[in-house]
Amino acid sequence: MNKANSFNKEELIACGYGDIFGKNSPRLPIDNMLMIDRVTTINDHGGEFGKGEIVAELDINPDLWFFGCHFVDDPVMPGCLGLDAMWQLVGFFLAWEGAEGKGRALGVGEVKFTGQVLPGAKKVTYRLNIKRTIHRKLVMGIADAILEVDGRQIYSATDLKVGVFTDTSTF
Repeated sequence: MNKANSFNKEELIACGYGDIFGKNSPRLPIDNMLMIDRVTTINDHGGEFGKGEIVAELDINPDLWFFGCHFVDDPVMPGCLGLDAMWQLVGFFLAWEGAEGKGRALGVGEVKFTGQVLPGAKKVTYRLNIKRTIHRKLVMGIADAILEVDGRQIYSATDLKVGVFTDTSTF
């Protein structure tokens, strides 16, 4: 099967409804919680560890919902949204690989914030290097990632972990 190596916003939204990889695949969030406008690169052989990489982007404009409430007279994108986007992309990678179930963030090794995303920025770029995927009874992806704003790295995260589960009722 020839898998797509890039996805536009409409396709990412369709993933949130189970219309890209199947109804039983891990899904992206929709509406305001989808922190990605496009995936420009996805493969299972590149990246720092040779196990896969994802490059994705979010267009920034001052009308984004979080700037109006975080904070009054001091608008900044919450760091947790950038971190969540990185988890979203690890789950998306597992869906792209054919995993079935519901994706859940399981943790992160270390996160560093050395800058901020302000309303005057133009673009956030996420760069993920897949370290490992497991497709047995346990389905999990582990990645290192950085977030850049207008070409400058401002976040880094190691050992982002996402699991895929057929039953999440006991969480």
